[in-house]
Amino acid sequence: MSNSKAAIDDRAAAGLHADSVKTSAWKDFMALIKIGIVNSNLITTFTGIWLALHFTGQSFLEHLDVIFYTIAGSSFIIAGSCVVNNYVDRDIDHLMERTKTRPTVTGKVLPFKVLGLGIFLIGLGTLFLFFTTITATVIGLLGVFSYVFLYTLWSKRQLVSNTIIGSISGAVPPLIGWAAVDANLDMIAWALFILMFAWQPPHFYALAMRRVNEYRAAGIPMLPVVKGFKTTKLHILFWVTVLLPLPILLVKLGIPFLILATLLNIGWLALGIYGYKIKDDIKWAKLMFVYSLQYLTIIFVAMVLVTLI
Repeated sequence: MSNSKAAIDDRAAAGLHADSVKTSAWKDFMALIKIGIVNSNLITTFTGIWLALHFTGQSFLEHLDVIFYTIAGSSFIIAGSCVVNNYVDRDIDHLMERTKTRPTVTGKVLPFKVLGLGIFLIGLGTLFLFFTTITATVIGLLGVFSYVFLYTLWSKRQLVSNTIIGSISGAVPPLIGWAAVDANLDMIAWALFILMFAWQPPHFYALAMRRVNEYRAAGIPMLPVVKGFKTTKLHILFWVTVLLPLPILLVKLGIPFLILATLLNIGWLALGIYGYKIKDDIKWAKLMFVYSLQYLTIIFVAMVLVTLI
């Protein structure tokens, strides 16, 4: 295809649905960077920073520059990775209800501009992280590699284990936060990584159950699509069970936190077992999904609060 023909096709694609969905440029930008993912990862990144400062006996106020560089850097590389994901998935996003209004689908933004934005944000984020520690920078880039290459470009459309592979990148932010303060990663930092890694499969499997028909239409081999709901429910229970002993790794946060985290884990497991007593799998999946979101927020906020007591 000639360059002129490609340009014509891109312009045609841009105008195809531009008028079908009325959104502002800012809203389109928020959709491109997947602001929800960015915000949720900022919680875990900040917790990594906070706990590193706490356990190394360093002052929060004396490290505002490091905190800024870390928050900005991690936000930019996560946002950039999400933009690249949108660029890659623009051929299937129109098949899914929750993604069909993205500007990469409606044609409001040209594909090459989306890719350029993604690369720019990743580069900018890397630069910010470079002002903290080399370790934080390397971990950040490993997160980008795992999300863009291992997940988006390789496993997402080929392997039923794509969710597990994708969980690597989602578990990286607290490591970035800790490494920006203390390059010698403590066991607590790795405990945060393990916690985030184990949290994601039950969270995303529940989402996949709710959106199973959309994933099937898009040809994405999510676990519920390939193995069905019965197997997916077993996998969800397995990963929630994996979370049960993890609070022990965070015992330095104190007994109150240990009790809270244990209760949250038991509550999630009880809700998971409840799924075998109700006939509506979609309703159960929604309950599990909502619980997972509350779980993440409560447990990471609690990590900060217990250090203030």
